[in-house]
Amino acid sequence: MIYLDNAATTLIKPPAVSAAVNKAIKSMASPGRGAHRPAMAAANEVYNCREAAAGLFNVDEPERVVFTMNATHGLNIAIKSMAHQGSRVLISGFEHNSVVRPLKAVGADVTVAGRELFDSENLLRDFERKISGMELVVCTHVSNVFGYILPIYEVAELCREYSVPLIVDASQSAGILPVDMKKLGAAFIAMPGHKGLFGPQGTGILLCGEEGKTLIEGGSGSDSISEFMPDYLPDRLEAGTHNVCGIAGLRAGIEFVKLKGTENILSHEKKLLRIMKKSLAGSDYELFTGDSHNQSGVISLRKRNTDCESLAEKLYERDICVRSGLHCAPLAHKSAGTIDTGTVRFSFSPFISADQVKSCCRILRGIV
Repeated sequence: MIYLDNAATTLIKPPAVSAAVNKAIKSMASPGRGAHRPAMAAANEVYNCREAAAGLFNVDEPERVVFTMNATHGLNIAIKSMAHQGSRVLISGFEHNSVVRPLKAVGADVTVAGRELFDSENLLRDFERKISGMELVVCTHVSNVFGYILPIYEVAELCREYSVPLIVDASQSAGILPVDMKKLGAAFIAMPGHKGLFGPQGTGILLCGEEGKTLIEGGSGSDSISEFMPDYLPDRLEAGTHNVCGIAGLRAGIEFVKLKGTENILSHEKKLLRIMKKSLAGSDYELFTGDSHNQSGVISLRKRNTDCESLAEKLYERDICVRSGLHCAPLAHKSAGTIDTGTVRFSFSPFISADQVKSCCRILRGIV
């Protein structure tokens, strides 16, 4: 099998991840729910993961690392903490439904800026033209469909200049590109655990520059006498029992990223991207590509008069795992002009080899 759907979930994990999950299942209980050895082991594991994430993402206080179920959960907390009915919100033209739908749900007045694919200058000009009077900016760091790396640090600078809070969707950049909480100065940064951080599904992180409003309420293992959630992080936003086993695996994934280095991970993925672009150059496929600076290890393609789902099925038959369709991001497809067809997406990881990508390209050419 050649697994090229890492933008959805990194299936191939470092061995330490499954080992950490297995150990947690056998030896850890619930943090904050007792002083016995299994409970304390869980509390230590959860705190160690907070510290590891704080170190990777340059967060001063580990308590501002909040664990979520996934990036969608974190984005819902962030957006519903900052936006309400009528809020004027500026977003990029490449946002995922995890941004668009919560904004629509609260009744925000949404403006879209930067619709040109792989054109950072256009995005920044459009943001600067439209940001005045906005109450919130929500912006993805990397498009999940096209691998387009948006100029998030320049967007953050604009937000500071106009005193507009920023929420960053780091779903496709965490673990691959530098995500620096201090430099971004964001109100919130949301990310999944199961993609570039190599954690299990059901894990995520929300970095909190703001305190945030509760999305759900319940037991926190602290201040149990109060009828209200604690007013301090992370307890305020972590109602209920933690996913200790998932968090243990996530910590192992984060440690792998720190050891490997995001710059090395990105370099490897860009190498695979170049191989695919070169191998399919001159073919009947339309590839959506940028330059070496503004595309990560994600590439979409389509073929005229060929249904993307059918093309993906032919790849599945040859044991190649990809993603086809609209990828939960119709706004990105509208911006790129692919809303009527969708695309077939290929996404890489450190565990994908150059030979695997070349083999995939030979099969693609054979299908044509």
